[in-house]
This record gives sequence, structure tokens and C-alpha cells, in this order.
Amino acid sequence: MRITTDAVEKFLRMQLMLGPTRYAYSDLTAITGHFGEKLGEGGYGSVYKGVLPGNVHVAVKVLGKSNCNGEEFISEVSTIGRIHHVNVVRLVGFCSEEMRRALVYEYMPRGSLDKYIFSSERSFSWDKFNEIALGIAKGINYLHQGCDMQILHFDIKPHNILLDNNFVPKVADFGLAKLYPRDNSFVPLNALRGTVGYIAPEMISRSFGVISSKSDVYSFGVLLLEMAGGRRNSGMHEESSNQDYYPSLVYDQLTEQQLGVGEISSATTVSDMHELERKLCIIGLHCIQMNPHDRPTMSEVIEMLEGGVDSLQIPPRPFFSAHKAMPSSELTEISEVDK
Repeated sequence: MRITTDAVEKFLRMQLMLGPTRYAYSDLTAITGHFGEKLGEGGYGSVYKGVLPGNVHVAVKVLGKSNCNGEEFISEVSTIGRIHHVNVVRLVGFCSEEMRRALVYEYMPRGSLDKYIFSSERSFSWDKFNEIALGIAKGINYLHQGCDMQILHFDIKPHNILLDNNFVPKVADFGLAKLYPRDNSFVPLNALRGTVGYIAPEMISRSFGVISSKSDVYSFGVLLLEMAGGRRNSGMHEESSNQDYYPSLVYDQLTEQQLGVGEISSATTVSDMHELERKLCIIGLHCIQMNPHDRPTMSEVIEMLEGGVDSLQIPPRPFFSAHKAMPSSELTEISEVDK
């Protein structure tokens, strides 16, 4: 039986979709309608909505000045473009034309997680929050363990977790992280990046330990505490600078009262802490331990999220939790805060 020309074309199109497509800058201009609809802006550049042939919606991130040359950029994004995981945003294509660089991602219609966890009304049930946390953990673990090269994200936060139509979480902006061989424990200082409030202590000073995948675990722990409490970690914004350090409040609630959800989750009025809220808090506190060796791996975090709360032990008090959050002045040079 002869294969029709249409079937062959469809097959070739599918093959092209397996890896990132290289676009000319003029293609991006057409795809985005002359960059007419801006979705957001961050430290790396601006993001615009675009439409590919076949009515495929994409997000086009136009990057600012890059230190790597064109060949390095193409090599890196083509490698990242072969990464496929249900909890990682897929890189559809890229542009490298003279000094113009851009990344084309699949479009996530529900936006980023931050607008759901910091809203005045509880957006999801605790079961859904646990499901979303588990999905994020699986995405990060895949970047750490599931690829030929270890990918350290260095900027895990709610803003960089995107949701698809079914609210499935996907880790985004991982393509802006560097790739490192898994046996290379030393990461050069110029690789540092992150956002104030989520940066692991060893990212600020080597006296706290070696920068590794455990640095992402720390950031994920802060994210879990924010998901549980529906409020941002203190020290990230001026208006919260006079408040107690948030993880300290969580720890005190868990150890001293075992109840009193009102102190942690301002959007909840019940007197007893929901077991899944308690679970997210305990796992989050494990993840933000000062010493990287005391933090779980992401695969261990997945096991904890999949298990019950009764088997979880409250960890020692994180070192910083007795103090205010780290002064932002110490982080200025290595931080980039997305608005």
C-alpha cells in the first residue's frame, strides 16, 4: 500500500518537532506579529506570544547580551532542545543571528505558579497543591538526573514554574542554566544566578558548602513553604522586611503548637493544619537546611511527597530561621529579581 504524500509530510513535520528548529530573526518577527504581545520581562530579556503555522502557540524569549559565542549557544540549546519531560517546558526553537539571540518555548496558557499561590483566595485544594509540588520535583529531578548532562537550574521559584491548560506544572527557564558533567562538583563563580529569597547559602559563600544540585533543592524548599503558606518568603520585598523570617514562623508552628494554621496560611480559617499543608512545610524545612549535605536529593523529595505525613520527621531548625533573612545587599551582584 502506497504511503500518501500527506502522510510523509506529516511524518517529516513530526520529526522536526523532536528537536529545536533554528529560526531567522525575520521569522520571529512574523511569528510574534512584530513582537506585538509582550507576556513578561525578566533579567534575561522580554517574552512575547507567537503563533507558528498550524496555530501552534509559543512564547518567544528575546535574550539580552550573551557572553557565549554563536556556536556555543547553538550547541547548548540544541542539546537542551532534545530534553522531553512532562514537567519541563519544551524548547521548540531558537534564533542566533549575529548578536540577536532568542529561545522559542511551548506556550503555557495558565501562566506562572506565583499568581495562584499568592492570590487572596486559595486557588487549589491541598491535594492539588501536593500534586503540583510533586510534578515540579519530578521536573527538577529529571534535569538533575535524567539527562546525559546534569542541568543545574539555579533559579527555582514560583515565577519560573508554568502551568499548562490542565494545571500540570512545568519547570521553565532551565535553558538559561549551564550544563555540567555530573562528575564535576565545582561550578565556576560566573555561573551564579538566582533571585533574592531563594538563593542557597553556598551560592553566597563557599564556607557553607559546595554549589551543587542541592542548591536547587534549597530553592525548591522555599517554594514549598510559599505554596503551603500562600505568602512570600521575608526579605524578598521591602514591605516584608520588618516581618519575622517566614521559615522560622513555619518551624515554630510545627514544633511548638502543632496547630495554628492561621499563622502560616493566612487564607485558611480552620484551626487545625491540613495534613498535606503540614507535609509540604516539613519537606520544605528539610530542603532549606543550611548544610547542603543535610538536604535531601530531589529523588528523596519525590519519595517524601509520594508518601504519607506520618512517616516524616521534623528536621532541625534551619540555621537562618532564628534570624532575619539574608540581607539583600549581599546578594545584589549575583541576583536578578524578575518582576
